[in-house]
Amino acid sequence: MQLPRLRRDQHAIAVHPAHIKVVAMGRRWGKTIMAGCLAVGEAYYGAQVAWVVPTYRNARPLWRFVEQHVAQAATIHRSEMAVKFGGGRLGIYTADHDIALRGEAFDLVIVDEAARIREETWTDVIMPTLADRDGRAILVSTPRGHNWFWREYLRGSLDNDRQQSWRAPSVENPSKAIQGAATRAKELVSERTYRQEWLAEFVEDGGGVFRGVRKCVKEHAVTPVAGLTYVIGVDWGRTNDATVFTIIATETMQVVHIAKLLDVDYARQVAQLTHLATIWNPYAIIAETNSMGGPLVESLQRAGLPVEGFATTAQTKLPLIDALALAIERQDIGLTNNIELLAELEAYESERLPSGVVRFSAPQGMHDDHVISLALAYRAARRAGPLVLFEA
Repeated sequence: MQLPRLRRDQHAIAVHPAHIKVVAMGRRWGKTIMAGCLAVGEAYYGAQVAWVVPTYRNARPLWRFVEQHVAQAATIHRSEMAVKFGGGRLGIYTADHDIALRGEAFDLVIVDEAARIREETWTDVIMPTLADRDGRAILVSTPRGHNWFWREYLRGSLDNDRQQSWRAPSVENPSKAIQGAATRAKELVSERTYRQEWLAEFVEDGGGVFRGVRKCVKEHAVTPVAGLTYVIGVDWGRTNDATVFTIIATETMQVVHIAKLLDVDYARQVAQLTHLATIWNPYAIIAETNSMGGPLVESLQRAGLPVEGFATTAQTKLPLIDALALAIERQDIGLTNNIELLAELEAYESERLPSGVVRFSAPQGMHDDHVISLALAYRAARRAGPLVLFEA
């Protein structure tokens, strides 16, 4: 059995005698290879090893690693996602279905993307599996705010022989490709995301999402200018939430017009958007398809408007908001001095849920209609070109 040769920094972590190791590293640092070599090696020499991932999908890279390196040395049970080496065994388990872990006893448990699993899975399910054999654990993850993984990292940072912590950014991987990806990421994501995902910093949860909002306010023309291309972002509402249309000039990335409708029936909303389209002749319109948005988008498409739908979900909202946050942070977008827009942007918050998913929202009692409309318009402005279906 031939395993990849570990780098010096990876080897130092692998051979350290601490019972609990907390490894907080940036993307592509090499966490999976390091922990994978250790897991396979321990199982090969007779240990009972568990590899815990947040969901089944997260197990795929490890399983490919295992199949690639142990095919000739172990019995592979694909249905169970387990391999056996004589008396040793390596099994893959998911934290979202942790009942399979209960009652087991392990010499080593590796928790991959630990910051994404519930604290109760670590304390109530995984830790008891180590009791019988005085087993060891490796918590491997990219940081995700100040959650339980962060607290374990701090605990391991103290002068504690039983628990030790390590942290390193992605660029400490000597691969030129990885270092290049980390450098490019700094230009593509917000500072908050870059610090967390690539620098492996424990960025505090909560607080404002958009930085430097007022610095982006610029004077602008309030009527269409010949030679400029315009796009529109649409966030639909009805009674409690407003419908907001935001128009951006793609060449200047300047917000030029905002229209808000509250307690207006959908027919009049469609009529208003159609009227704006006759004035600004938009190259593209991106509108939410959530709730009543789908039928409204279809109606506008039948009328010949260049409308594309966008389904706002927890997964699609993250890159949508992150792109806008980066633009505001770098003053790559011009905002209008609209009191409601500026107030919504400055109040907008993020919260990391126990599942590890980041939730963006307005504070209680406030709305985010202007924020979403602006984010959709900015998405359209960035993608101005031959009209194609915008990704959900």
